[in-house]
Amino acid sequence: MNNAMIEVNDFRKTYGDFVAVDGISFQVQRGEIFGLLGPNGAGKTTTLESLEGLRVPDGGTLHVGGIDPTRDARKLRGVIGVQLQASGLPESISPAEAMRFFCAYQKIAPRYDLLDRIGLAEKRNAAYGELSTGQKRRLSLALAVAHNPAVLFLDEPTAGLDVASRAELHSMLREMRSADTTILLATHDMAEAEALSDRVAILLNGQIATIGTPMEITATGSGLTRVSVHTEHGCLKDANGAIPAVQQHLFREEYAVYFSSDVGSTVSAIIALVDAQGDALVDLRVERPSLEDRFLEITNGGTK
Repeated sequence: MNNAMIEVNDFRKTYGDFVAVDGISFQVQRGEIFGLLGPNGAGKTTTLESLEGLRVPDGGTLHVGGIDPTRDARKLRGVIGVQLQASGLPESISPAEAMRFFCAYQKIAPRYDLLDRIGLAEKRNAAYGELSTGQKRRLSLALAVAHNPAVLFLDEPTAGLDVASRAELHSMLREMRSADTTILLATHDMAEAEALSDRVAILLNGQIATIGTPMEITATGSGLTRVSVHTEHGCLKDANGAIPAVQQHLFREEYAVYFSSDVGSTVSAIIALVDAQGDALVDLRVERPSLEDRFLEITNGGTK
């Protein structure tokens, strides 16, 4: 059974001779957080804006909640929430006034509780122009989710946010996912995408270079797994025993660090060597390649 809330089929968008998006296809299921990643100019914002009804495709089809964004923009407005990179709010409007305005458009009561939750309680009546970059970003998110949209589009949602605000945003997104909200997230923050997304697609030159769960994507790269070991007596610092599958080895801040292509054989050999030296493990950490590592590999010309 197809439970897709976002359907992109052979979507193409050009600007003159420049091909911004070149025939991409993907689906986002109900209640899924889907990360759209890529370097500047890869086609992320063009894809989001076309799904939001702000741009007309030059080829292919788009559907959001069964709605064609180009043909039924009015109906689409009740289904989606949008947080853009830049807001068009007047400098003189206050967060409370903006909330009243947006909620009146959606024919719901003002959601002042959202202003409190995102840390704008003391700025309710301040002029928008007086808010910090982070406060403006938080306000735009509150406005985007006030009507509990079925589909939420986020373009760099945590840009300019402090650590506490980022954590609160992530908590809100996870709650919305639990309530079956579908979220399409375009971001440059690989750690954020890896932590939040159920699946991600990496765009490169207007095409999808790879798509899958963060675990699937990081598992298909050629990146090495980092194995860091700290022992009680530091026996690994001068150990001459051969450790299999190690491509690189260094010693840093009391830790022997190995970069392995086969973590199982590497860890087994390390434990055996430490035991043979009469030493004891204090700490052993295995860190698989991150989504950022894989992203850099793909965008720098690595294999798909």
